[in-house]
Amino acid sequence: MTELLYLTDSYCREFEAVVLEHDLEQNGVLLSRSAFYPGGGGQLPDQGALRNGETHHRVSKVRRGNVHLLDGELPAVGCRVRGEIDWERRYKIMRTHTAMHILCGVIWRDYQASVTGGNMDVLSGRMDFEFERLAPEVVVEIEKKINLEMEAARDVKIAILPRETAFAIPDLIRTKINLLPESIQEVRTVEIVGLDLQADGGTHVANTREVGAIKIAKYKSKGGINKRLYVELED
Repeated sequence: MTELLYLTDSYCREFEAVVLEHDLEQNGVLLSRSAFYPGGGGQLPDQGALRNGETHHRVSKVRRGNVHLLDGELPAVGCRVRGEIDWERRYKIMRTHTAMHILCGVIWRDYQASVTGGNMDVLSGRMDFEFERLAPEVVVEIEKKINLEMEAARDVKIAILPRETAFAIPDLIRTKINLLPESIQEVRTVEIVGLDLQADGGTHVANTREVGAIKIAKYKSKGGINKRLYVELED
């Protein structure tokens, strides 16, 4: 089992680990511990490098099961490596992910609209909500509200709770369908204090001020009552 450092510390950008196993089919390795996020929940997987002495192995992607895909020759099983996250890219993704939670929190609080889908890129993302009608003036109103929440400098807190405790929290799951399988007995939550509390496995900034200005670049109907909002952040 890999110790997943990103679950409790999104700001961990370097770490020491041991190579446990090779995945020759994918040209990847499994590590004893890792700060690389493997992707999921709409968030992109991390990139970066593993260093073994003077040897540099680029991590092109991390996949489910925490297989770190490498360019070139694999470091030997049993050797110690130093993992280095591409921090500039990761931090932008963290800001983006927290921006999406601000958006979700405001829309749930003020419009009681459920999330029906979403995805993120670096400094941009989109999220779908159940709105029967979404007028232009409401979109402008939403943009003002999410930026006020960003400027409120709300702390972002992480907790890992027993499943029963987590699911006793009202409205913890904001998606239309609960995507957490029964096998998951501990639930990680992300709380924007005073605004939003959700089950979430991704990486986030520690305070909403770190997100920066949020722009709703465009919006459109996806059919029925599904409306899609596109978000962009400043570099």
